[in-house]
Amino acid sequence: MANHSVLLASFFFFLLHFGAEAATITVKNNCPRTIWPATLTSGPGQPQLSTTGFELAPGASKSFNVPAPYTGRVWARTQCSNNGGRFTCLTGDCGRGLSCNGAGGVPPVTLAEFTIASNGGQDFYDISLVDGFNIPASITTQGGTGPCRSSNCRANVNRVCPTELQVKSGNEVIACKSACLAFNQPRYCCTGEFNDPNKCKPTKYSMIFENQCPEAYSYAYDDKNSTFTCNNRPNYLITFCG
Repeated sequence: MANHSVLLASFFFFLLHFGAEAATITVKNNCPRTIWPATLTSGPGQPQLSTTGFELAPGASKSFNVPAPYTGRVWARTQCSNNGGRFTCLTGDCGRGLSCNGAGGVPPVTLAEFTIASNGGQDFYDISLVDGFNIPASITTQGGTGPCRSSNCRANVNRVCPTELQVKSGNEVIACKSACLAFNQPRYCCTGEFNDPNKCKPTKYSMIFENQCPEAYSYAYDDKNSTFTCNNRPNYLITFCG
């Protein structure tokens, strides 16, 4: 009975401090093909969401609650199949099946990133191509106060991806690597002596991403016009291919 009481107390503490502050994230598929979105919670001590992977047909959407505070990401896996009981995807695969359960997607992949504040504070969100690109994505807010602008990469970067960055399935370019992923050099990854915003500058490769999607992160220190904010508990809509 004592253990039951402790569990009830913990449950009501969670509702009081987290449940009431939950934001709703809706993921919509505007792509002509089925996608398999996934989530990863990365904030210290924060549990994974109840939804860490799901299938989304063209035109379909799915909503889920995110407790505040929350730090994490959402991405879309593409061209997935379940052969012999093993679920795998050609882009964004997390290696754990349909539900990623704490595993991230293998780059290159387009990321929707969030830091959601508690108590109606300031949220931060962005579309990141630092890990490369697989499909277009956008984030729009619903409610909230402040700038609350849309963050997006609506262009299909795969169409202009140079050969040395391409990921292909047959003759189709299905993803575009970042230069960091392709070459693993400090000047592209902003590591080592380049781990400094004054030393790690745009390159000819990051500018490909920047020119296609100027409101998305194109490399690690691309902070100008790439991070967006909204206050007072907005909800969010992530649209893939739109």
